[in-house]
Amino acid sequence: LSNRISDSHCVKNQQGDDSKTCATTDFACKNGQCVPARWRCDGEPECADGSDEADAICSRQTCPPEKFDCGGAASKYAKACPSKDFQCRNGKCVAPIFVCDGDDDCGDASDEEKCSAPTCGQHEFRCNDSECIPALWSCDGDPDCKDKSDESMERCSRRTEPQKPRCPVGEFQCGSGECVHMNWKCDGDADCKDKSDEANCPLLTCRPDEFQCGDGSCIHGTKQCNKVHDCPDYSDEAGCVNVTKCDGPRKFRCKNGECIDSSKVCDNVKDCKDWSDEPVKECGLNECADNNGGCSHICRDQRIGYECDCPSGYKLLDKKTCGDIDECENPDACSQICINYKGDYKCECYEGYEMDPASKTCKAVGLSPYLMFTNRHEIRRIDLLKSEYAQVVPTLKNAVALDVDVSTNKMFWCDLYHRKIYSAYINKASDSSQQVTLIDSLHSPEGLAVDWVHKNIYWTDSGNKSISVATGDGRKRKVLIATELSEPRAIAVDPHQGFMYWSDWGDQAKIEKSGLNGVDRQVLVSEHIEWPNGITLDLSNRRLYWVDSKLHLLSSVDLNGDNRKVLLSSHHHLAHPFALTVFEDRVYWTDLEEEAIYSANRLTGHDVAKVAEHLNNPLDLVVFHEQRQPKAPDTCNMGSLPNGGCEYLCLKAPQITDHSPKYTCACPDGMELGPDMRRCAIAAPSTTTTPTTTATTITTAVTSTTAPPTTTTTRPTTTSAATTVRPTTRRLTTPASPQTPRRTSTEQPRTPAATSTETTSLSSTIPILATVVIGLLCTGGYLVWRNWRRKNTKSMNFDNPVYRKTTEDDDDEIHIGRHSESIGHVYPAVSGSHSQPFIALPLGGGITDSNSHWYSGAPMLSGSK
Repeated sequence: LSNRISDSHCVKNQQGDDSKTCATTDFACKNGQCVPARWRCDGEPECADGSDEADAICSRQTCPPEKFDCGGAASKYAKACPSKDFQCRNGKCVAPIFVCDGDDDCGDASDEEKCSAPTCGQHEFRCNDSECIPALWSCDGDPDCKDKSDESMERCSRRTEPQKPRCPVGEFQCGSGECVHMNWKCDGDADCKDKSDEANCPLLTCRPDEFQCGDGSCIHGTKQCNKVHDCPDYSDEAGCVNVTKCDGPRKFRCKNGECIDSSKVCDNVKDCKDWSDEPVKECGLNECADNNGGCSHICRDQRIGYECDCPSGYKLLDKKTCGDIDECENPDACSQICINYKGDYKCECYEGYEMDPASKTCKAVGLSPYLMFTNRHEIRRIDLLKSEYAQVVPTLKNAVALDVDVSTNKMFWCDLYHRKIYSAYINKASDSSQQVTLIDSLHSPEGLAVDWVHKNIYWTDSGNKSISVATGDGRKRKVLIATELSEPRAIAVDPHQGFMYWSDWGDQAKIEKSGLNGVDRQVLVSEHIEWPNGITLDLSNRRLYWVDSKLHLLSSVDLNGDNRKVLLSSHHHLAHPFALTVFEDRVYWTDLEEEAIYSANRLTGHDVAKVAEHLNNPLDLVVFHEQRQPKAPDTCNMGSLPNGGCEYLCLKAPQITDHSPKYTCACPDGMELGPDMRRCAIAAPSTTTTPTTTATTITTAVTSTTAPPTTTTTRPTTTSAATTVRPTTRRLTTPASPQTPRRTSTEQPRTPAATSTETTSLSSTIPILATVVIGLLCTGGYLVWRNWRRKNTKSMNFDNPVYRKTTEDDDDEIHIGRHSESIGHVYPAVSGSHSQPFIALPLGGGITDSNSHWYSGAPMLSGSK
């Protein structure tokens, strides 16, 4: 940001006089001022004389080939849709597949006019509302028709009645099948899709002196509009108006607090009860006539007194002196870059963006951006500039999470019904044969993020309560975090700085971050957060945005968790938000209850608009554009060693300081890094299994052990299959395991399972043999010692007639023994104390009986052993 207006842009001319010539990168104003050349004809005059925006200069410019000439009003024409698309009455373009499909895709219902009754195909089921779904989806336990007629009792009978999931302890099961926190029941805010959590609840009322928040809670009435957010949903500060009576130039405040019109001041009528509106010495006196009233710039005389003022771009420093306003101190002054100079400021854009001359906001350079979103059964896209609406992937079962890799034109999505992660090239995704299964045997994959630099994918699994990573082809995978997770949901990554961020809406809802390799875990947001359903990153401006479905909030913080800001609080526009994304100056989000996609200004939360509606369960969404995924070097493949020299996974390390490592190696679950921190070895067994901390990414993510790693190292092999390889080593957490390393050499091939068995057998046999040998030596030594002991012990035997048995006389005897070598040091004191109570313990010359009981000289009955 060194392009400020200053004399540094000027050099002396060749004649050597004092006149100034602007640098070649500057524009010379007619008054001699120099401004950056890129500011010429940008719609804002930077020259004091306005010569940088003169018509004579700007009207002659021609647009380069990659730009469009807006022209004048005469050149405007109605926009036409591509020949393959249907043009709505409102000008929107939709794909033919959306015409007469029962949904209002145009927004004005023109795509559903003049439609005949739909007919379903041979392999389709017709719902009662005429919707068509694949026949295989009928009676599968999961309602797919909007009216749920595919799972009706009449059609499917009781044996195929949909089985609702059983919620864990502490959660309430909705009538529609979802699980929500028990303390959300009867709180005045519907959280279930069918609102069953608010059914049959007592009426929530507040006292007459209380204010009822939007979530049903009550606060004292004096806390409304006090500029402090006392309600959890901020509703106590919504719609507040400044009601101070004496603000503004038309009001005058008397010294006793009364308020009168300023026109009544100095009119020879005493309107204030304390007569302060008619001071004799001040009425009729013009203080500005004397030295401008002491004001540095503008002096405004008033009926009583005067005030100093400043021109635009300046502010009062001491009520008299004006100083420059640094408009750039306001983070919302510009959408991206703010340059302050004396009396004004200038907005600029990052590389890859250009200033829109009309809106003065930064617009991304490149291809037309479009939104991609899931709605369970499909993945669709909406062109944000042309309003074109198309289907990308049809006939899905329950697609939830979604992300893309712009550079390779690939898309990735999670299907909750099949419990798998899929990928496909976007232009081929409609063909099911081109859809590749990357990861299978998952539980509840609800969040997905693509590291577009290092070509890895990250996902959350609320069923396994874990966060995992895998290569983009799904062949190598690892559980990164499996502790202190309750309900992990959304996930986002920053490959430039090496961090990932995720939300967790468990009992202790929070938003966390850690390195892409799982280290340096920390909590960013943990207060005033209930149901953080979706998160997204604005990498250009270094901020994280999230939506809270319980508090109905759209908020943001910086990437360190500071500078928190609530952009929007609305039960209508944020009824049940699920996911969000940011692009340029807009933030977009899906809403399940409203079945729509909304957008708003990402800086202020204002200008809320509905992008699309009637979407039937819109879930995840992303923006497809190259500026959403800025390029960066792949640190794992910058050197001469491929994959950073790592045998298995190479993961970007968080860039905490300048000395942070660029990456770290990681091994599959059940294995750990060897001494070189690159090759993997099978983890040594441990008798105790404890979860590892979140900072452990270069060792096994499940078992911690103090035993040294085995010397058996392995090498990963490559396969041509794109699907996940079945586990070949024991897993401790997830049901499916990625391909594990195995030997590749000239020796006889051996499977990893065999290697694991042999290594485990060898490591377990050695301790057993050592234990047996030591045990035998101890037993032999004890027998020799006891034999010697008996020979050197004198004893007297007395029969005990009370406990006498008929067969074993030796057990009925009371033994009083004394060793010949410890006379006088055998018997302890008979009495005891609190500090040293009497306990029969072996002292220096204590002996044992034949049953190895220690005697210290005190009599002991044999029957009480």
